[in-house]
Amino acid sequence: GDVLMVGAMVALSAIGVLQNHFPGLGNVPTLIIALIIAAVVCSLVGYTIERVAYRPLRKAPRLAPLITAIGVSILLQTLAMMIWSRNPLPFPQLLPTDPINVIKATDTTPGAVISMTEIVIMVVAFLVMGGLLLLVHKTRLGRAMRAIAENPGVASLMGVNPNFVISATFMIGSALAALAGVMIASEYGNAHFYMGFIPGLKAFTAAVLGGIGNLGGAMVGGVLLGLIEQLGAGYIGNLTGGVFGSNYQDVFAFIVLIVVLVFRPSGLLGERVADRA
Repeated sequence: GDVLMVGAMVALSAIGVLQNHFPGLGNVPTLIIALIIAAVVCSLVGYTIERVAYRPLRKAPRLAPLITAIGVSILLQTLAMMIWSRNPLPFPQLLPTDPINVIKATDTTPGAVISMTEIVIMVVAFLVMGGLLLLVHKTRLGRAMRAIAENPGVASLMGVNPNFVISATFMIGSALAALAGVMIASEYGNAHFYMGFIPGLKAFTAAVLGGIGNLGGAMVGGVLLGLIEQLGAGYIGNLTGGVFGSNYQDVFAFIVLIVVLVFRPSGLLGERVADRA
C-alpha cells in the first residue's frame, strides 16, 4: 500500500518539474510521462524491498515477513514525510473533470453522474487486469511465477531462477501500485504520506474475498467490495437513523474481511488446500 503512496508522490513531483520546464507539453503527455517515472521509481523501490527486507526471510517463521512488512510501511511513510510533507498536497487535475450525466435526474430519482477521470480509471483497471492475466497464463515469466508459487524447490530443479522471478514479480507489482497511486490521487485531487494504508488493506481484502493467488478472483473481489462499500455508504444513514454518515464506508471493507476470514478463508473462488508442513 505504501508503494502506492510513493508512486503518487513521485508523480506529483514529476508533474511539477514537467509543468515548470515544459509548460507547452499538454496535460495528458505530462501525466503519462509522470506515470512512467513513478512506475520506474516504484519498481526500483519494490526490488530493493524484496532484496533487502524479504529475501533473507524466506526460510524464517511466517510471522517474520509480516513484522518486516509493518516496518517497511512505517519506513516509507516516514521518508515520505521527510521528503514531501506531513500535510496533504494538491494533485493537479490533468484529466477533464466535467461531470457526464449517466442517468438524468427526475422528480423521483436523483440521477447519476460520472467524471472522465473515473472512466479512465475503469478502463485502465480492466486493461491492467487483462494484461496481468495474459502475463501469468500465456508467457514464460508467468509460468515461472506460477511454478515458484506452487513449489519453489521443484521449480528450481526445473531450471527456474527463484530470485529472478520473485524480484520481477515485486517490480511488476510495484509499478502497478504506482499506477494505482496516480489514479487515486487524480480522482481525489490530493496526495499524502498516509494515503496508501487504506487502499492497501482494501486490496488485501479484495484478494482474500476472491481467493489468494487467483487473479480473476481478486478482480471479482475488488468489484464486489466496491459495490458493498457504495451500497453500505448509501444506506448506512437510514439504517442507523442518521448517526453514521457515508464517510463510514470503509467499515464495510473490514466487516467483509472478518466475515470471509472466519467463514471462508480460501475466498469465493479459491481452492481449499491443506496447510503445508
